[in-house]
Amino acid sequence: MNGNDFMAWVLRSPFHGMLSSGMMLITITGRKTGKTFTIPVGYYEEGGYLWIITNRDRKWWRNLQGGANVKLLLKRKPVNGFAETELDNKAVEAQLLEYLKHIPQAAKSFGIRVENKLPNAEDVADTAKDRLFVKIKLLE
Repeated sequence: MNGNDFMAWVLRSPFHGMLSSGMMLITITGRKTGKTFTIPVGYYEEGGYLWIITNRDRKWWRNLQGGANVKLLLKRKPVNGFAETELDNKAVEAQLLEYLKHIPQAAKSFGIRVENKLPNAEDVADTAKDRLFVKIKLLE
Protein backbone atom coordinates (compact mmCIF):
# COMPACT_ATOMS: atom_id res chain seq x y z
CA MET A 1 0.00 0.00 0.00
CA ASN A 2 1.52 3.34 -1.03
CA GLY A 3 0.85 6.76 0.54
CA ASN A 4 -2.02 7.60 -1.84
CA ASP A 5 -3.68 4.24 -1.16
CA PHE A 6 -3.42 4.82 2.60
CA MET A 7 -4.85 8.36 2.33
CA ALA A 8 -7.71 7.08 0.16
CA TRP A 9 -8.44 4.34 2.70
CA VAL A 10 -8.56 6.85 5.57
CA LEU A 11 -10.78 9.26 3.61
CA ARG A 12 -13.24 6.43 2.89
CA SER A 13 -13.19 5.14 6.47
CA PRO A 14 -14.96 6.23 9.66
CA PHE A 15 -11.61 7.82 10.61
CA HIS A 16 -11.88 10.35 7.76
CA GLY A 17 -12.49 13.22 10.21
CA MET A 18 -8.82 13.61 10.97
CA LEU A 19 -8.14 14.49 7.30
CA SER A 20 -11.44 15.55 5.72
CA SER A 21 -11.20 19.23 6.57
CA GLY A 22 -8.37 19.61 4.06
CA MET A 23 -8.23 16.41 2.00
CA MET A 24 -10.66 14.76 -0.40
CA LEU A 25 -10.70 12.18 -3.15
CA ILE A 26 -11.14 13.34 -6.74
CA THR A 27 -12.14 10.95 -9.52
CA ILE A 28 -11.18 12.04 -13.02
CA THR A 29 -11.88 10.49 -16.41
CA GLY A 30 -8.94 10.33 -18.80
CA ARG A 31 -9.61 12.27 -21.99
CA LYS A 32 -7.82 9.78 -24.24
CA THR A 33 -8.39 6.50 -22.42
CA GLY A 34 -11.79 7.09 -20.87
CA LYS A 35 -10.52 5.33 -17.76
CA THR A 36 -11.32 6.76 -14.37
CA PHE A 37 -8.79 7.18 -11.61
CA THR A 38 -9.09 8.46 -8.07
CA ILE A 39 -6.43 10.34 -6.13
CA PRO A 40 -6.33 12.11 -2.77
CA VAL A 41 -5.79 15.88 -2.98
CA GLY A 42 -5.55 18.73 -0.54
CA TYR A 43 -8.16 21.46 -0.88
CA TYR A 44 -9.55 24.59 0.68
CA GLU A 45 -12.82 26.45 0.19
CA GLU A 46 -12.96 30.05 -0.97
CA GLY A 47 -15.30 32.14 -3.08
CA GLY A 48 -17.84 29.36 -3.63
CA TYR A 49 -15.20 26.98 -5.02
CA LEU A 50 -13.01 24.18 -3.80
CA TRP A 51 -9.39 24.94 -4.70
CA ILE A 52 -6.57 22.45 -5.24
CA ILE A 53 -2.94 23.44 -5.72
CA THR A 54 -0.66 21.05 -7.57
CA ASN A 55 2.65 20.92 -9.37
CA ARG A 56 2.69 21.57 -13.11
CA ASP A 57 4.81 18.45 -13.63
CA ARG A 58 1.98 16.19 -12.43
CA LYS A 59 -0.15 14.77 -15.21
CA TRP A 60 -3.61 14.20 -13.71
CA TRP A 61 -4.77 17.83 -14.02
CA ARG A 62 -4.28 17.82 -17.81
CA ASN A 63 -7.53 15.86 -18.11
CA LEU A 64 -9.32 18.91 -16.67
CA GLN A 65 -8.07 21.52 -19.15
CA GLY A 66 -11.00 23.25 -20.79
CA GLY A 67 -13.22 22.07 -17.93
CA ALA A 68 -14.45 18.62 -16.97
CA ASN A 69 -16.92 16.93 -14.67
CA VAL A 70 -15.38 15.25 -11.65
CA LYS A 71 -16.59 13.11 -8.79
CA LEU A 72 -15.46 13.91 -5.27
CA LEU A 73 -15.54 12.18 -1.94
CA LEU A 74 -15.85 15.23 0.28
CA LYS A 75 -16.08 14.64 4.01
CA ARG A 76 -17.02 11.04 3.17
CA LYS A 77 -19.94 12.13 0.98
CA PRO A 78 -19.99 11.60 -2.79
CA VAL A 79 -20.56 14.84 -4.70
CA ASN A 80 -20.22 15.97 -8.30
CA GLY A 81 -18.35 19.01 -9.47
CA PHE A 82 -17.09 20.85 -12.50
CA ALA A 83 -13.33 21.43 -12.49
CA GLU A 84 -11.25 23.97 -14.39
CA THR A 85 -7.53 24.64 -14.37
CA GLU A 86 -5.92 28.00 -13.67
CA LEU A 87 -2.54 28.17 -15.40
CA ASP A 88 -1.92 31.91 -15.86
CA ASN A 89 1.09 32.82 -13.70
CA LYS A 90 -0.38 36.10 -12.39
CA ALA A 91 -3.67 34.39 -11.52
CA VAL A 92 -1.77 31.54 -9.83
CA GLU A 93 0.24 34.11 -7.82
CA ALA A 94 -2.97 35.82 -6.68
CA GLN A 95 -4.60 32.52 -5.74
CA LEU A 96 -1.44 31.38 -3.98
CA LEU A 97 -1.70 34.45 -1.74
CA GLU A 98 -5.31 33.47 -0.95
CA TYR A 99 -4.19 29.90 -0.28
CA LEU A 100 -1.58 31.13 2.19
CA LYS A 101 -4.24 33.17 3.99
CA HIS A 102 -6.21 29.96 4.52
CA ILE A 103 -3.21 27.72 5.18
CA PRO A 104 -0.34 29.94 6.35
CA GLN A 105 1.77 27.00 7.50
CA ALA A 106 2.11 25.95 3.83
CA ALA A 107 4.50 28.84 3.17
CA LYS A 108 7.37 26.93 4.75
CA SER A 109 6.83 23.82 2.62
CA PHE A 110 6.83 25.98 -0.53
CA GLY A 111 9.99 27.80 0.58
CA ILE A 112 8.11 31.10 0.80
CA ARG A 113 9.55 33.48 3.35
CA VAL A 114 7.07 35.33 5.55
CA GLU A 115 7.95 38.78 6.86
CA ASN A 116 5.59 40.65 9.19
CA LYS A 117 2.94 38.00 8.45
CA LEU A 118 3.16 38.74 4.70
CA PRO A 119 4.48 36.24 2.15
CA ASN A 120 7.53 37.45 0.23
CA ALA A 121 6.31 38.57 -3.23
CA GLU A 122 9.41 37.29 -5.05
CA ASP A 123 9.08 33.86 -3.42
CA VAL A 124 5.37 33.73 -4.33
CA ALA A 125 6.17 34.59 -7.97
CA ASP A 126 8.88 31.91 -8.11
CA THR A 127 6.59 29.29 -6.57
CA ALA A 128 3.72 30.15 -8.92
CA LYS A 129 5.85 29.29 -11.96
CA ASP A 130 5.84 25.62 -10.95
CA ARG A 131 2.25 25.38 -9.67
CA LEU A 132 -1.31 25.66 -10.87
CA PHE A 133 -4.72 25.64 -9.29
CA VAL A 134 -7.75 23.55 -10.05
CA LYS A 135 -11.03 25.17 -9.08
CA ILE A 136 -14.12 23.08 -8.60
CA LYS A 137 -17.71 24.26 -8.51
CA LEU A 138 -19.94 21.77 -6.74
CA LEU A 139 -22.97 20.71 -8.77
CA GLU A 140 -26.40 20.18 -7.23
